[in-house]
Amino acid sequence: MSSRRTGPDSELHGRRSQCAIAGVLDLVGDRWSLLIVRDLWLRGPLRFQDFACMVGQESVPTNTLAARLRLLEDADILTKAKYQDNPARFTYELTAKGVALVPILESMAAWGVTFIPDTRGFV
Repeated sequence: MSSRRTGPDSELHGRRSQCAIAGVLDLVGDRWSLLIVRDLWLRGPLRFQDFACMVGQESVPTNTLAARLRLLEDADILTKAKYQDNPARFTYELTAKGVALVPILESMAAWGVTFIPDTRGFV
């Protein structure tokens, strides 16, 4: 017999399961999101073009970058502030929720340095 709950409290709101790890992966488990968080953490507020240059070292297409920035903003991991009106241009900065991802990045970097040959911490 299944122990799966039904009713309004069982809604997963777009998540694949109630597992917390799966929920985190649903938010930032794609190829680029944590690299964007990394760059904001290491370098502070950035403009789109700044990301295109830095994350671009890992060859992120600009349309993918724009989509990930929107996703992270919608998830309240980063915020954007307009610095120019015409054309509209924005800076991006981590929120408290985004900063809370930093220990995960640090653990990933330590694991990578330990187990993946020829890697360094944060580059």
